[in-house]
Amino acid sequence: MRIWILIASGGRHNGPDGRILASASADKTVKLWDVQSQTEIKTLEGHADPLRSVAFSPDGRTLASGSDDKTVKLWDVLSLKEIKTLEGHKDGVNAVAFSPDGSTLASACDDNTIKLWDVESRKEIKTLERHKAEVWSVAFSPDGKAFASASRDKTVRLWNLQTLKEIATFDAHKYSVRSVAFSPDGRTLASASDDKTVKLWFGATDDEIARQTN
Repeated sequence: MRIWILIASGGRHNGPDGRILASASADKTVKLWDVQSQTEIKTLEGHADPLRSVAFSPDGRTLASGSDDKTVKLWDVLSLKEIKTLEGHKDGVNAVAFSPDGSTLASACDDNTIKLWDVESRKEIKTLERHKAEVWSVAFSPDGKAFASASRDKTVRLWNLQTLKEIATFDAHKYSVRSVAFSPDGRTLASASDDKTVKLWFGATDDEIARQTN
């Protein structure tokens, strides 16, 4: 059985401390593991189709999971119960990510969109539709002012989280862009592509187009 992604997170009572690992699988479940004892804590069931992504909130209390069933589920890590199913996507959800303050959740989808959700109200904030193909990955900058998305349309797009407007489009890759990640200081954005390259974009959160290096 395929396991898509593993993410270490915080404890069940305190902030992030790496005590729990979450795995998302093609068997339609999320499993939580105790890192120290290397034993399973709980299997979370509820998705109707294989999962593609999981992410913990910054305080380690909430887990989000994205699935081929077109939904995102929120789970309470303390009670090990489902909080809410977020619906609205028209195809499988490839990636989920929390903003650094935990107030916003982003989901990237095969329907060519990114959805932003208010974590407290569990309501959709906005659907972003600039990509022209499946969106594979999404990542927030460390300061929470911006986020980036990667797509099969060969581009990386940078967005302002406050205005929800696109800041820049980076289109130097020759094939699908599978993943994006910010450096800890937020000044550099990395993108990984099916063209077998990783590109670094400097000054990525500035208003001007970032400089690229191969």
